[in-house]
Amino acid sequence: MSDRITIVAEPRTVTGKKVNKLRREGIVPGVVYGQSEPVNIQMPIKELRRALRVTGMNHLATLDVDGKEYTVLAREIQQHLTRREVLHVDFMEVDMAATITSEADLITTGVSAAEETGEGMVNLAIYSVEIECLPDALISELVVDISRIENFHDTIHVSDLAAPEGVTILTDPDVLVASFAMSRPEEEEEEEGEEEEMEYIDAESVEVISRAREEEIE
Repeated sequence: MSDRITIVAEPRTVTGKKVNKLRREGIVPGVVYGQSEPVNIQMPIKELRRALRVTGMNHLATLDVDGKEYTVLAREIQQHLTRREVLHVDFMEVDMAATITSEADLITTGVSAAEETGEGMVNLAIYSVEIECLPDALISELVVDISRIENFHDTIHVSDLAAPEGVTILTDPDVLVASFAMSRPEEEEEEEGEEEEMEYIDAESVEVISRAREEEIE
């Protein structure tokens, strides 16, 4: 495909603990495997991060290793726990004539008539499903139309999801995807006094956790 992202890499001879020197120089070690013997590779961190923002782990990419091209998926991305720096990437070379399995994220669309009453909201029970398809038919998302939930008793299951032609959903059809959850204002009012006593401590804890997570992302 002409719009496929190309990731430029070089063969890598440095292995083991010596790869830390590469990382300090702004180079990320990796490997490509699948259709032939694994090949150790290395890539500039800035270009790699830009490419991974587009491809993630559900979009095909062209990996150019010294002029030799591989059609790949990123199958494992290792990141530093706190700095979120990319430390290592495993690419799987795919056979364009063979089916592959992957995960498709679930995204919602539409408006639920039940939700418009203000008495509750539609909640997702799962956030992705397993799919199977040929590499060229690979998708990263599946749409969940929550307008199907017209009353409080309606539910959406995997069997209700519509997959594009060439894509098979492998997740059990009976698995619940979305349902309506009623809010319980009376119960909340009864517990209001107790919650007020705990609110200050909980708020402090949440702020600390939130700041820590923001630092990890940055």
